[in-house]
Amino acid sequence: MEVAHLVDGNVAVRDTKDSGNGPVLAFAPGEWDAFLTGLAGGRFERRQ
Repeated sequence: MEVAHLVDGNVAVRDTKDSGNGPVLAFAPGEWDAFLTGLAGGRFERRQ
């Protein structure tokens, strides 16, 4: 995964295995912060 903080404050995420040709997901700062908080708090399960 590649994460970029954009000049407008949003955060863009893409899959680096797709050589930059795949979709980019863009998140507002509050959405990104909520995701990171959930990640740090163990809210998401890891698939194996």
